[in-house]
Amino acid sequence: MARSSILKATSILSFFLALTNGQSTVNSADGLGGSATATPTASFGTVEIGGTPTSFRSVFTIPASADEGAPLLPNIKDPEAVNAQDVCPGYKASQLQEDDYGLSAVLTLAGAPCNLYGNDVDVLNLKVEYQSETRLAINISPANLGSSNSSWFVIPEDLIPRPTSETHPGESDLEFAWGNNPSFWFSVTRRSTKDVLFTSENTKLVYEDQFIEFGSSLPDDYNLYGLGERIHGLRLSNNLTATIYAADVGDPIDDNLYGSHPFYLDTRYFEADEYGKNKLVKKSVLDERGYGGNSSYKSYSHGVYLRNAHGQEVLLQPDSITWRTLGGSIDLFFFEGPTQPDVTKQYQLSAIGLPAMQAYWGFGYHQCRWGYRNWTELRDIVQTFKDFDIPLETIWVDIDYMDQYRDFTLDPVTFPSSGVKDFFEWLHGNNQHFVPIVDSAIYIPNPTNASDAYDTYTRGNASGAFLSNPDGSQYIGAVWPGYTVFPDWFSESGIPWWVNEIVDWYKEVPFSGIWIDMSEVSSFCVGSCGTGNVTLNPVHPPFSLPGELNNIIYEYPESFNITNATEAASALSASSSQAAAKSTAEVAPTSTVYLRTTPTPGVRNVNYPPYVIDNVQGDLAVHAVSPNATHHNGVEEYDVHNIWGHQILNATYQGLLSVFPGKRPFIIGRSTFAGSGKWTGHWGGDNASKWYYMYFSIPQALSFSLFGIPMFGVDTCGFNGNTDYELCSRWMQLSAFFPFYRNHNVLSANSQEPFRWSSVAEASKTAMHIRYSLLPYIYTLFYNAHNSGSTVMRALAWEFPNDPQLAGVDTQFLLGPSLLITPVLEPQVTTVNGVFPGIKEGEVWYDWYTSTKVNAQAGVNTTIDAPLGHIPVFVRGGSVLPTQEPGYTTTESRKNPWGLIVALGADGNAEGELYVDDGESLEPAESLFISFKAGCGALEASVSGTYEDGNAMGNVTVLGVTEVGDVTLNGEGVGEGNVVFDEEKGILKVKLNDVTCGGAWKGSWTLSWK
Repeated sequence: MARSSILKATSILSFFLALTNGQSTVNSADGLGGSATATPTASFGTVEIGGTPTSFRSVFTIPASADEGAPLLPNIKDPEAVNAQDVCPGYKASQLQEDDYGLSAVLTLAGAPCNLYGNDVDVLNLKVEYQSETRLAINISPANLGSSNSSWFVIPEDLIPRPTSETHPGESDLEFAWGNNPSFWFSVTRRSTKDVLFTSENTKLVYEDQFIEFGSSLPDDYNLYGLGERIHGLRLSNNLTATIYAADVGDPIDDNLYGSHPFYLDTRYFEADEYGKNKLVKKSVLDERGYGGNSSYKSYSHGVYLRNAHGQEVLLQPDSITWRTLGGSIDLFFFEGPTQPDVTKQYQLSAIGLPAMQAYWGFGYHQCRWGYRNWTELRDIVQTFKDFDIPLETIWVDIDYMDQYRDFTLDPVTFPSSGVKDFFEWLHGNNQHFVPIVDSAIYIPNPTNASDAYDTYTRGNASGAFLSNPDGSQYIGAVWPGYTVFPDWFSESGIPWWVNEIVDWYKEVPFSGIWIDMSEVSSFCVGSCGTGNVTLNPVHPPFSLPGELNNIIYEYPESFNITNATEAASALSASSSQAAAKSTAEVAPTSTVYLRTTPTPGVRNVNYPPYVIDNVQGDLAVHAVSPNATHHNGVEEYDVHNIWGHQILNATYQGLLSVFPGKRPFIIGRSTFAGSGKWTGHWGGDNASKWYYMYFSIPQALSFSLFGIPMFGVDTCGFNGNTDYELCSRWMQLSAFFPFYRNHNVLSANSQEPFRWSSVAEASKTAMHIRYSLLPYIYTLFYNAHNSGSTVMRALAWEFPNDPQLAGVDTQFLLGPSLLITPVLEPQVTTVNGVFPGIKEGEVWYDWYTSTKVNAQAGVNTTIDAPLGHIPVFVRGGSVLPTQEPGYTTTESRKNPWGLIVALGADGNAEGELYVDDGESLEPAESLFISFKAGCGALEASVSGTYEDGNAMGNVTVLGVTEVGDVTLNGEGVGEGNVVFDEEKGILKVKLNDVTCGGAWKGSWTLSWK
C-alpha cells in the first residue's frame, strides 16, 4: 500500500504545522534524527470523500523534517566523483592450485591502497568451482574471513542457500580463464561456441570494506533481462543504472523498488558462416535484413547471479556491465543454459529454490481497496459481485480494518469482533475467501496510558524480538499507527513470536491467507525518531493520508476527453525515454551543499557510506529503517536490508503452516529477494491508473518469471488516481491472464470495482469466463513450475528463441507454451498490432473465439480487431488445452465437466498435459497426471495416479481437422447426436458427457475420428 505519491505529498503538512501550539523534541539514539517543532494536538472532524467517511483523531503529527535525509548526490551523477578504475591498483594472483573441479589462488593488492570509497582489503582468496555441467561458481572474499577479528559480513548459507558442487559434476561447457596483466582479471567462455560470456580483462578489481567493483565487456546491442525490481521494459537499456536496494516507493520508472534480484539473463543470436561456425550477429545488422523467423539464426542464453544482499548498482553501458556493491563478497554463479528455459530451471533448482505450489483458490479473482469501511460494506461488495454475476473468489481488506492501524487487531467500531462470526459463516458458506493486509512494523504503546496497551508488542518485547539501536536501546521508527518497532529476524525469538501472533489472530479472524506490506522495511522517519517520544503515541505520520483535508483526489482520469493523439498513445516509449533521461548526469545547483564522506581506517560509515548509490529515496534511511539499526547477532541493517522482506515472508509462511497444517500457505508479499518465490507471490506495488502502467505490468511479470516468482499480478485498473471505464475494461481483461488477478485502489480515489460500469462488468465477465475455463491449464503450469522450474508467463523470445526480432517484444506474452495474449495498451483504438511468432517455421495459430486459423505473415505486425470488451487470445497449433466448465467460484468450477481443446499443428499433431490433486495439500497423498497426444485422426489420453475425480468429459473440440470418419471412444461409437463437424472451418466438436459419466480420468482412453 504505501505509496510514494502519498509519502511525497509533504507540502500539505504546512497546514498541520501552522497549527503549532507547543513543542516536542524528536530524538534519535543513532545520530540520524533531529529536533523539530510540531503540533502535539490537531483535531479534525469527519469529512465525506467519495462516499468514504474519514475521522481524524487528536494526535501529535510527526513533523515533515523528521523524514528528511541528508543531501546526497549519487556517485554516477556527481561531477566530482573519482572513478575507481583511474586510481585503484587492482590485484595480482599467486599461489595457484588447480584440480579437476576448479582452482584457488590468493589475490594481493597490486600497489598502494586507494581507499577511495572504503578501506582496501590487502589479501583476497579466489575460489573457482565447476559445480556441475551447467554451473560455474566464482568466489572472491577477504582472506581473513571467518577469523575471530573479522567483522566482514557475507550472507549465511542457512539464510540464503549457496549452490554447492555435485559429487560428479561432469564436463562443463563453461571455461574459466584468468590473467595478471596488467592486473588480475578473469573470463568465462562457452566452449562450444567460443563466445566470451564475461570478461574483466582491461578492468581492475576494486575490493574495499564498503565498495566492491568488477565488470565485464559486452557485445554491441546486447540483450539483458532481469536485475530487478524496477519499472522498465523487459529488455534492459544499454544506458541504465540498475540500483538494487529495497525501497518503499510507488513505482517510479527505472528506479529501484521493493525487491532485490541480482540476477540477469543474457541472450545472444548467432548465424552460421560459410564454414558452418557460429558467428555473433549484431542487432543493427539483423534490423537491416528483416530477419523474422529465419531458421539460420540460433540463440544461446546464459544466466549470472551475484549472491550478495548489500545495496548495489549495476551500470549498463553500451559495451559493458559494471557491478558495484556496498559490501559483502563476490559470490558469482554462471548458468550455462543454453536456452532461457534451461537457465531459469538451473537457477531455481540449484540456487534459489523452486516456486511454491499455489492453492487452487488463489487463481480466482480477488477484490480489494483501501477504504472498505466495515463488515457491512464488505458484505455488500461481495454480494454486489454476485448480483452482477461477476466471479469473486476472495475479498481483501487494507489497513482500514485495524484498530488504529495496529497489526493483528480489529477496529472495535467499524470491524468489531462481534461481526466476525456472521460475516465469515456467510463468506465461507459461499466458498469464498478473505485476505487481510499485515504490515511489517509493530506499534509501541504509550507507557503513560494504560488503555493504550498492545499485547502483540508486549509479547514481542518480552521475548527480545525487535531491532535495537547501536547503544542497545530499542530502535523506534514510525509507520501508520505512529511510533513503531521492527521485528528482528536474526533473534532467536523473532520467528516464533511472529508465528504465535498469526496463530492467535486466526482464532479471532479466520483468514485464508496473508498480504505482507511495507516490508522493505519501511519507516516514515529518519533514525530512531520515537526514542524519548513514545509518550506521544499514537501519533500521525509526517504526511496527510489520502482523503485528509486537501489531500483529496479530484483529478480526471488520464483519458478524459482526449483523443489517441495525446501522450497516452506513446506510453510504450516511456521506458526508453526515461532511461535516456536518467543516464544524463544531473549536476546539482551550486547552492546545494552535498554530504560527501571519506573512509576512516578500521571504521565503516554505514549511515553515509562514501560511495553513494543512486537510491530512489536518496539517503538510505529515508522511508526505511536506518542502516545502523542493530540485530541481536550484532549484524547491522546496512548488511541485510535487502533481505528483511525475504525474512518476514519466511516467518509468515511458517505461521500459516501452523494455522493450516499440511495446507499450502497463500501469501502475497511486497519486498522480495532471490528465493522468496518458494514461499510467496508478489504484486507489482503502488502503480497508478495510467495506460503506461498497464503496459509495464507485462515486463514486470515476465521479469518475475525469471526471478522464480511466477505468482505475480498488479493492482488492476491502477492503485493511485482515478481510472475510467476504458482503461479499467482493458486492464481487467489483461490481468485475467496473469497468475495473480486482483483489483485494488487507493482510499480517496473513485471506486473501481468492475460492476461500477456496465462495459467493465461485461468485459470482465468475458475475460473471466476464459480464465476460469483455463484454470486446469494454469494449475498444471504451476505444477510444472513448482516441480521443474519452468515459467508460467513467457516472453515470445523465450518460446521462439531463434527469432532475434522477438528479443525486445513485451507488448504481447505467452501464458505457458500454448496461449498468445495480445492486449490493447492505448486508449481510443479498436485494433491492436501483434506478431504471430513461428509462422515462417510452420507454426499455426487459432483464434480463441472463432476457433479458426489465423491468416498472418511471418515477421510482421498483423492488425487485429479489438473493440472495447475484446482481448485477442490465440491458441498455438500443436497444443492440447485442458479446460473445465467455469463456475462462480473455483470450488464450483472444480465440480464441473472437463473439456479439451485440441489445436492441431501443421503436421496434424498436438500434445498437452493435465495435473489434478485436491488443490490445497502441501504434499498431496494422491494426484493424477494425464498426458495427451493427438495425431493420425486420434487423441490419446494416458492417465496415471490415484486421485479420484468423478467429473465427466464434456466437450472435446478439435481445431484444424481436414476430414472426419467414424467418431469412437475406445472403439465404441459416441452417437451421431454428439458429433458436430464444421468442414469449412475445420472444427470437430464431440460431446462425451454420457459415455464418461463415471469420470473422465477413470482410465486411459482414445478418441478417434478416422
